[in-house]
Amino acid sequence: MVTSELIKKVLITFFASMVPIVELRGAIPLGVSMGLSHFSAMAISVAGNIVPVPFIILFIRRLFSWIRQHLPKLNSFVTSIEERAAKKSTVVSRWQMLGLCLLVAIPLPGTGAWTGALVAVLMDMRLKKAIPPIIMGVIIAGLLITGLTYGFIEIFI
Repeated sequence: MVTSELIKKVLITFFASMVPIVELRGAIPLGVSMGLSHFSAMAISVAGNIVPVPFIILFIRRLFSWIRQHLPKLNSFVTSIEERAAKKSTVVSRWQMLGLCLLVAIPLPGTGAWTGALVAVLMDMRLKKAIPPIIMGVIIAGLLITGLTYGFIEIFI
């Protein structure tokens, strides 16, 4: 039986995984701490983490341009985001889709779906080419975070 309390936990976990920096690295432990199973928290977080990716790839250049034009005080913030993503793009440019997947999959600060999508934009990757490695990276990151946090053996028992 689906209760309003369960729906609330699912939505909190889902939306937390969409937030930059938090992404699924924070959403999985959050979901489990609210009472979701490890697998449910991971699946919900993976789905939520993937949702912003196509929008970032399709619209971030226009958004950054709009910010620079209408909110010039945020120009340095936008520039710093672009510079951080550009530094990550050197590895991705060498390994292409595998590099993009690994960038997203490695559960370290400054990596993840948001960074992967920004790197894809800076490298002028088309949506069709960027989405599969980012999704695979998010799934791998979800498995790693869940395994590292809760123990690989415990998850599958």
